[in-house]
Amino acid sequence: MSKMAKIDCEGHELEFPVVEGTENEKAIDISALRKQTGLITIDEGYVNTGSTQSGITFLNGEEGILRYRGYPIEDLAKNCDFVEVAYLLIYGELPNQTELSDFRDSIRHHTMLHEDMRLFYNGFPRDAHPMAILSSVVSAMSTFYQDSLDPHDPEQVEISIRRLMAKLPTIAAYSHNKSEGQPFAYPQNDLSYCENFLQMMFSVPCEPYKADPTFVEALNMLLIVHADHEQNCSTSTVRMVGSADSNLFASISAGICALWGPLHGGANEAVVSMLQQIQEDGGDVDKYVAMAKDKENGFRLMGFGHRVYKNFDPRAKIIKKACDQLLNKLDLDDPLFEIAQRLEKVALEDEYFVKRKLYPNVDFYSGVIYRAMGIPVGMFTVLFAMGRLPGWIAHWKEMHESPSKRICRPRQIYNGPNVREFVSIENR
Repeated sequence: MSKMAKIDCEGHELEFPVVEGTENEKAIDISALRKQTGLITIDEGYVNTGSTQSGITFLNGEEGILRYRGYPIEDLAKNCDFVEVAYLLIYGELPNQTELSDFRDSIRHHTMLHEDMRLFYNGFPRDAHPMAILSSVVSAMSTFYQDSLDPHDPEQVEISIRRLMAKLPTIAAYSHNKSEGQPFAYPQNDLSYCENFLQMMFSVPCEPYKADPTFVEALNMLLIVHADHEQNCSTSTVRMVGSADSNLFASISAGICALWGPLHGGANEAVVSMLQQIQEDGGDVDKYVAMAKDKENGFRLMGFGHRVYKNFDPRAKIIKKACDQLLNKLDLDDPLFEIAQRLEKVALEDEYFVKRKLYPNVDFYSGVIYRAMGIPVGMFTVLFAMGRLPGWIAHWKEMHESPSKRICRPRQIYNGPNVREFVSIENR
């Protein structure tokens, strides 16, 4: 017999089932609340509202746990490459050698863009933000690949998945080439996923290019730790848009737009902007730490703490090590890296930050790594989108395969004017 929660509502005692997940998370199923009482719940930002039951990612913010399909993020980052993790998220199991080889080959088969899609880039201003280009071109895939738009046809969904996984790096790299006035580099299918992206980003026709193996390794790891993060803003957007039976391309384009927000995926851009602000003001780290501690001051240190994690972000632990190794190897003379390292030391040792658990988060380290790799600030969130793509696809796919799927339609409490008498325009 399932557990029940009793709620006293206007003198009536009501019972609602308690849903329990495999990790002992519990929720009260209030889906029948309005039908039984005429009441709804209010939860601004849905911070205490579960929108679905999902078997993709487990996140425990209090204990700093993140697992994809049951596998600790630490194990996946150590033992897998990004394409292998993408397969796990989308299909639910780690692939065997044949499955992984077939998946890689199918992605390589679809890396090129339709030549007419390349012409789209001529219509964007040179200073267009790469995220705007990314979302626009992904949405436009709905017009170029009309043979795979039906969300109820498994074969069409499968081809859309492969096309998105293959083409998003190409679309992303071309957005950078456009902003730099550089020619578009065609993908090279003998390269790995991350090598191919870096080749398209940085190669030019007049000289050979080979990606630095350290950069390839760092990018691969960053994509893995960003691959999914439960029901965040952009993932929820993908699910909400997809719930209307919108095709996969349209749903992913919407997720990209949500990720673009500075409170979501744009946070790593904000980290570098903050470091630049400190550097331009003389590099006085202590001054800005004091400003952050001052409740009367509106300044915030970007890249510290997390809305969900009340412990050290497990993703940050992984990429902190890579960040240290990368900076030591490159030995770059960049004052921003020195400022970042000083801020990190304060956050890990200062009682104010330790007590409040304001540890450096994944955005802090990823912003520093991207800068060390020569990735322009405007591309930071684009790389976040590349990493998050398999998570978005997995959630869209899981939702459509669920027998309980319904179109998302939140309720509200109206607090506007009561009924008004219409006034003709000459009397207003």
